[in-house]
Parts: sequence; structure tokens; C-alpha cells
Amino acid sequence: MTDGARTPGLTDSAAASDGTGPRPLPVRADLADRAGYGAPQLEVAVRLNTNENPYPPPASLVADIAAAVSAVAAGLNRYPDREAWQLRESLARYLGHGLTAAHTWPANGSNEVIQQLLQVFGGPGRSALGFEPSYSMHPVIARTTATRWISAQRTADFRVDPVAAVRAVTSQRPDIVFLTSPNNPTGTALPLAVVEAVCAVAPGMVIVDEAYAEFTRDRSATALTLLPRFPRLVVVRTMSKAFALAGARVGYLAADPDVVRAMLLVRLPYHLSALTQAVARVALAHSGELLSTVTAICAERDLLVDRVREIGLTAADSETNFVLFGTFADRHAVWQALLDRGVLVREAGPPGWLRVTVGTPAENFTFRSALDEVLGTLARKVRR
Repeated sequence: MTDGARTPGLTDSAAASDGTGPRPLPVRADLADRAGYGAPQLEVAVRLNTNENPYPPPASLVADIAAAVSAVAAGLNRYPDREAWQLRESLARYLGHGLTAAHTWPANGSNEVIQQLLQVFGGPGRSALGFEPSYSMHPVIARTTATRWISAQRTADFRVDPVAAVRAVTSQRPDIVFLTSPNNPTGTALPLAVVEAVCAVAPGMVIVDEAYAEFTRDRSATALTLLPRFPRLVVVRTMSKAFALAGARVGYLAADPDVVRAMLLVRLPYHLSALTQAVARVALAHSGELLSTVTAICAERDLLVDRVREIGLTAADSETNFVLFGTFADRHAVWQALLDRGVLVREAGPPGWLRVTVGTPAENFTFRSALDEVLGTLARKVRR
């Protein structure tokens, strides 16, 4: 949910007792005036607004998924493994760094992982702090779990200054600190020194959201390396991006086993279906093949950044599968003009900026051509 107009339809269909009309539903007061979260879902020729992997799963993976699902389907009358042990073992092998199944915890997308973390370590009377602009769902989930959100600011070039970060954490003393690296929507990555500095002074939990970790220039510079030193550090990841499994909804965390055991306090019974577990395990077995597309996406990303800068726009440094670009006096007009040409991007980030997902080479060419045309049209209007 995001700031905005009251969510439509939050009324009883039955008339009020005095016959004057529908009564408002008894929605929590802190939620009633908010709108539901969601990126536009539009049928367009080139959809580059939700940071999906543009390459579908390879045929070999599809075949193996079909076989695994077929095997699981015969036992769907039984509940799945409540602890998802086999999947957690597969995740630990993929992550490395000496992790075991006891250090991992999967759920239905990284958003559910984050929600569970906030249910355990946040809640009424507690607070969470993040450095914005950043992932919009962090404050949204904080609010839905009745956790007070504290907004700290990034620098003008979207970095997190370590001195300012330490000052914010020591003065506010939040129960949870969110660090997003690489950051959404800016694409910028954090040096590990920033994470270390925050972990050293944080009174509670530090959650490092590494949803785009596989797209970084240095994959070894991950907060996973800090887990042995900081037992209150949590690293959250997803299989939606690099693994091309956005439709499967698989996210997970790596943390001290005590943190994982705490997740059991709030997880719903059998929260991760047998089908989801099977699909994720097969995808992890194909990790080498799937991550080969990441190399192609990163190359296209760098070309896209160069092209945006060549035509006189600003592009934030990106270590993800998207590019934040601008700035525009009326970004919605640019967004709409691109949409009119069959290209859907995202209105995200600070005012004046737009975000485009890196697509296939053909999709990226279409986007660049449409952007050139839009900028040319805007320039002619200004000259008039």
C-alpha cells in the first residue's frame, strides 16, 4: 500500500441501520486512507516496468520443472514439508560461505520474508529505519505490521554516507535497519564498509536486501560474508530476478540459525507449497545455466546507461537489471509518451526520474528509439 487516495470499495454492501447508505468497513485507521501497492499491468509490445528477467526459463529447465511437478502432483493430498528442508539445503549450497540449511529460510517471495521479519522483530511500539529513496515495500510492510517507519536520506548521488548512517542509527535507535544493496529504484550498491558500520552500532536487527545481488559487478562483495560476525544481520534475496522465476514467487533469507528459529513464531502452517518447493529446487540445480543470462543482461544494462547519457540525460550508476534515468520537468508526460509508443516503464524514484528494466536487445532498441522520438517531440514543443 502506498500514500494516496482511500482504497475504493472499503464499505459494507449492507445499508446502515438508519437507512442512510453504506457504512465504512472497520478497517484499521492507519490503513484506511492508503491505496494498494501495484505497478501498472498493461498489455504493451515492450514491458519494462517490473524488473523481470526478459529471458524465459530455458527448455531444459522447463522440462525438468514439468517432471518434478508431475512427481509432486501425485502426493498433493498431503501437506508439504513444513520446514522445506530439501529446498533450504539447496539454497545453502547455492549461497556457499559455509552456510547450512539451518541458516536459510524460504517463503513466497522476498516480500513475505520481509513481512515475517517485521512481524517477529517489529510491530507495535517498535520502529524500522531505511535510507530513501529505496524499495517502496519496506515502509509499506512496516506500516502494515504496525511498525513505525523512520526515513533517513541518501546522498544526492543515491549513496549511503557511512558517517550519516551511523549518526541516524545511534540517534533514532530503530529496532530494524534496512539496507538495500543494490538499491531499488536507483541501482546503486553499498560498500560492505557501510554495512559493517551500521551493524556495529545497530541496537536491533539489520536487514540487507540483496534482491539484485547476482547483477553486481563484484558478487563476492555480499553481506553474506559478514554473517559470522554479526548474529543480528539478515540477508534477504529472491529468485524472481536472476533465476527468471518471478511467476513462482520464491524468496529467502540467510541468517544466524537463531533468527531462522524465530521465523517459526509467525510463519503460517505449511506456508510454502510442495509445488513451489519443487520448482525452486530444480531452478537451483540449473543455476549455472540461468545465471548465464545475467551476463547478457548486465552487458545490455551498461550499453543502456551509456546511451541514455549520450543523449544528454542523467542515468544513475546501476548494478542491477534496471536503469534510473532523468530528469524531467514532467516525468508523467514522458512516461505516457513512451506508453503511447508501446513501451511501458516505471514512474519510480525521486521526482523527475523514470526507471526502465533492461530487456532483450530488441526491446532495449525499441525503448531507445521511442525515447529519442519522445525527447525530439518535447524539444519541438519547447521551441514553439
